[in-house]
Amino acid sequence: MLAGTRESYWMDTTPATTYPALPDDIEADVAVVGGGIAGLCTAWELTEAGRRVALIEADRIAAGVTGYTTAKLSVLHTLIYDRLRTSFDRDAARLYATSQQQAVDRVAELAARLRIDCELERVPAYTWTESAEGVPRIRAEADAAAEAGLPASFVTRTGLPFPVAGAVRVENQAQFHPRKFLLALAEDLTRRGGRIFERTRATGLHEGEPCTVTTEHGRTVTARQVVIATHYPVFDRALLFARLQPRRELVVAAAIPAGQDPGGAYLTPERNTRSIRTAPYRTGQRLLIVTGEHFTPGEGDPAQRWERLIGWTRERFPDAEIGYRWATQDNTTTDGVPFIGPFHPGAGNVYVATGFGGWGMSSGVLTGALLTAYLTGAAPAWAELYDPRRLGLAREAGTMLKLQAKVAGHFVGDRLRPSHADSVDDIAPGSGAVVRIGGQHCAAYRDRAGEVHAVSARCTHLGCLVAFNDAETAWECPCHGSRFGIDGSVLQGPANRPLPPVHRE
Repeated sequence: MLAGTRESYWMDTTPATTYPALPDDIEADVAVVGGGIAGLCTAWELTEAGRRVALIEADRIAAGVTGYTTAKLSVLHTLIYDRLRTSFDRDAARLYATSQQQAVDRVAELAARLRIDCELERVPAYTWTESAEGVPRIRAEADAAAEAGLPASFVTRTGLPFPVAGAVRVENQAQFHPRKFLLALAEDLTRRGGRIFERTRATGLHEGEPCTVTTEHGRTVTARQVVIATHYPVFDRALLFARLQPRRELVVAAAIPAGQDPGGAYLTPERNTRSIRTAPYRTGQRLLIVTGEHFTPGEGDPAQRWERLIGWTRERFPDAEIGYRWATQDNTTTDGVPFIGPFHPGAGNVYVATGFGGWGMSSGVLTGALLTAYLTGAAPAWAELYDPRRLGLAREAGTMLKLQAKVAGHFVGDRLRPSHADSVDDIAPGSGAVVRIGGQHCAAYRDRAGEVHAVSARCTHLGCLVAFNDAETAWECPCHGSRFGIDGSVLQGPANRPLPPVHRE
């Protein structure tokens, strides 16, 4: 049995929201699809700018990827600055640093202005290496980050309870409670006249003047402009799925004595990534939050990965008492920079935000500022860097080819396998497997009472076969990251339709 409650600390320590579902066809200046940090910040910024905004969310706001983040507010995104000045240019690195730091500062500004108690703390951020072989890369990153205008330096001493060979340190970063911040922002949004509709899944988009967003119950939102902020775009006309790679990552949270707080936000790409931060907790304690063990949804063994992450946490912090564990998911673009801007080359009124690469807090806040600037006609100097219409073949070709080869391998190879289990009878209680029922690939799960729940194994996004994640009791698509419940319900896009049930004879 894995240690810790299987829930996000952010979700566990904030109330559930109860915004209504869309009751009728409505009109707005801007329709925002998606109620995570990117959608909520965009809706708030646009409302403050005087736009009539309607936000629709398939489930509950700030309860998807945003509710399961580690909530670092940092411009130090692993080793991005040296890569940017090499694959783009030095100006791109500078613009990235400027825009991301503005987003970090925007959270602090809004928290103070709106008097939001979101446990905001200013801390330094570090990217570290424990190996001598990794030091040159760390030194290069420190140099590139400083050249980009950040208060960055190379250090060999940190607050971690173990030695490092070297680290990049960037001052004046932050960490916060994302749900406390965003739920307060949502309340202020509605006070200003913005509208939020939960349990309202978008299933169709008509681009025009005006645009129309259709929902699963047939109701519509008609708007002059539309923002798609659904983490992974739920509409495929821009073909961004060919340039986005989904990544799932595990999180554990543990109580430690307050005196053992390492005093910063830390990350290393080594050991399949290890990320560390803390948060206020009980009297005399801090909550240590450790992230790592990233993998493609539908691949690998999450339970085994959780054991490794828990083991590493206890090894490095022997007094840690594991209290929570959860998983998060994000998408990385083929050139490593988010897509924020016009949805596709022909888009006149539709905008998108995706591909945050694990750094959704700063990039989500940045999205609000950038898309509001687009929609009000005053795009900043760094807009071009994030423009989804860019295509640098020299930067992206290799990654795109590898990504599509992997997708093709699953799409074809998974079908050539005769079965993932011989029959439903082979599935143990509490387990799931892909089997053939009546010649059809089916995703079958046997619950603890012995009842079998069977749905189509064909992902409703682009048709890849799903695989079972036993640690989270979910079906996952290894091609583009869609996730489904055992009843076929959509847990995470880009799919926006459930897996249909299969009736066993």
